[in-house]
Amino acid sequence: MADAGSPAGEGPEGAGDGVLDRLDPVVLHHIVNTLGWSDLRPLQRAAIAPLMDGQDAVLLAPTAGGKTEAACFPLLSAMAAQRWTGTSVLYLCPLKALLNNLIGRVDAYAQWLGRRAALWHGDTGESRRQRIRTEAPDILLTTPESLEAMLIGVRTDHARLLGGLRAVVVDEVHAFAGDDRGWHLLAVLERLERVTGRPIQRVGLSATVGNPGQLLRWLQGAAAGSRTGQVVAPGVHLPATGAAGRRERAAEAPSRRPAGEVELDYVGSLDNAAKLIAALHRGEKRLVFCDSRRRVEELGAALRARGVTVFLSHASLSVDERTRSEQAFAEARDCVIVSTSTLELGIDVGDLDRVVQIDSPASVASFLQRIGRTGRRPGTVRNCLFLTTGEDTLLQAAGLLLLWSRGWVEPVLPPPGPRHLVAQQLLAVTLQQHRLGDRLWEQQWNGLAPFDRSAAPILRHLTEEGFLDSDGGMLFVGPEAERRFGRRHFIELTASFTAPPQFTVLSGRAEIGRTDPSVLTEERPGPRRLLLGGRSWQVTYIDWKRRRVFVEPADGGGVAKWTNGGIAGLSYALTRAMREVLLGADPPVALTRRAEACLAGQRETDAPGTVWPNGTLVTRVGGDVRWWTWAGYRANATLAATLRSVADPLQRPTDCWLRLREDLTPADWRTARESVGESLVLPDVDRRAVRGLKFSAALPERLAAATVAARLADFDSARAVLSEPVRLADLNGST
Repeated sequence: MADAGSPAGEGPEGAGDGVLDRLDPVVLHHIVNTLGWSDLRPLQRAAIAPLMDGQDAVLLAPTAGGKTEAACFPLLSAMAAQRWTGTSVLYLCPLKALLNNLIGRVDAYAQWLGRRAALWHGDTGESRRQRIRTEAPDILLTTPESLEAMLIGVRTDHARLLGGLRAVVVDEVHAFAGDDRGWHLLAVLERLERVTGRPIQRVGLSATVGNPGQLLRWLQGAAAGSRTGQVVAPGVHLPATGAAGRRERAAEAPSRRPAGEVELDYVGSLDNAAKLIAALHRGEKRLVFCDSRRRVEELGAALRARGVTVFLSHASLSVDERTRSEQAFAEARDCVIVSTSTLELGIDVGDLDRVVQIDSPASVASFLQRIGRTGRRPGTVRNCLFLTTGEDTLLQAAGLLLLWSRGWVEPVLPPPGPRHLVAQQLLAVTLQQHRLGDRLWEQQWNGLAPFDRSAAPILRHLTEEGFLDSDGGMLFVGPEAERRFGRRHFIELTASFTAPPQFTVLSGRAEIGRTDPSVLTEERPGPRRLLLGGRSWQVTYIDWKRRRVFVEPADGGGVAKWTNGGIAGLSYALTRAMREVLLGADPPVALTRRAEACLAGQRETDAPGTVWPNGTLVTRVGGDVRWWTWAGYRANATLAATLRSVADPLQRPTDCWLRLREDLTPADWRTARESVGESLVLPDVDRRAVRGLKFSAALPERLAAATVAARLADFDSARAVLSEPVRLADLNGST
């Protein structure tokens, strides 16, 4: 956005082109005289017409690309022109912290027109919620989970509060679409359209993704084939979608590497990374990303020990602790904040000088979000310094930067087969309606698959197992649903994800955050100490019943540990890029001498036994036979299940290889390959993984297992690997 403002009373530059004239005159006045902007960004200009025409849209831009304003200015103008009343716009975010960050800005824009915005999420007090119920704001900022709570709760008249909705803005829509929260979001939006009795305009705000047109059609839900929509992005020109449902085009993804200064270094350990961060760029504001809470804590403690002013941010720190850190960091200069992906999204932490990445994120999209935190001030450029602590993470970072240099970004794809969320929605809509017709239930989601007639077996199971009662053609919430999910007004039904049990850590009355129970139970010598908030704490008392642990400050030491959920593993594209690096490809970024030497060593020592330029490689090292597919975790899990006759049954596939039987011969291999044909097999499923699936208890066991298996599989990548030549090295002397 241009910093210089137009003279008071004048419109933005180019206002006479007709596009800006569509905005409300009061909105235009404040853009110039309150914000001091001389013009709108290209994205903000391009969004005016489709949004004011009521079209669905995905607004695509990097971090800090002005997407919030691109949505708010046209919708506020439409609100004034069409005289919308009550709560007419929902603004949905994936994180409470992002909502907290946005509310002041969105409310300020609303007040230009005498309107009001309000905030409702899990931390909002009951008195504020009651005010929202009695004095409906024009814009309501919330999460899908809180929205579900409004629909099924007894305290909120959802028809009165939400019946006037006209539009919904989904911020960071790509973050929803890639996991089960996206399925939950779509289902809730369809139910909202039943409440309003009219279509609700859907506007998604997204960072760069590889398939924005597909993302738009996903956001449109059941209406994707009948309503028009548009992807709006600088340099991206797509026709409006319609009933034909057009294919993705190459123009949807960036065609060249985004500008930025990127350096890749190999430092060998987290302690060495701390030494380098403490020594480099003093006097500057640095944001450091780690991909686990434990690493955030360990690096934070190491930096603090070196006299660095350091702040921490991750999901297991208390809200107050995180807020204090982020606010202090935003106001300071010579400091470092260490974070997980919590600061990857659009939370404002002020002007940054540097982004440092410890090891590598798992996706190019994530890296784009992170590097986009820099280069916002005039005269600065986007930058990122990779400090890799191991040879494997150096290889991963190099592969990721190779993909980035080609302008490749992952497509955002919803996880397949959300049967567990179908069960959740059947229970939730019954709570919302109090009773549900046993022949009309699928109308609640307007035909959106899989919440349609295909869910009949799940409905039958819910009825047979007592989750739902049936009487006189109507369905009611049954005793089994009350027993499993009924605590605290069915709050468990509002979230599509499972949070692992954690203990709240308290210093006096102040909550520091939460820790994994294993930290309190594992045997360790000496006093029991925790690492939380980058500081050491000694445990003084554990309240096992209430899951609380009391601590006092300690001089040093301590353990940080959390259980990570979800399916681990790298993608086919990223793992294949790592293979390219081993075969000699360097990403076009600045490589330090240490990084160059480490990569050269891997190419000389590791590559001969792990990669083959013409295909995949099977090698034997002692009794260990490995097939180096470089296909990613999901493809390897699919291959292990498909080639069961030659795969070692006692293994967990890795990203790069899978273990084959010790007695494998070339003849065995040929027989196994020839027997596969086009028939691939879903991976085996651990029962613990099924238990980790939220609402799996409300599904038949076979359907729950099938859901997890489908999410472990990657058939396309497995077929690609099977189509390649294979070199069998050192199998009974054969090559």
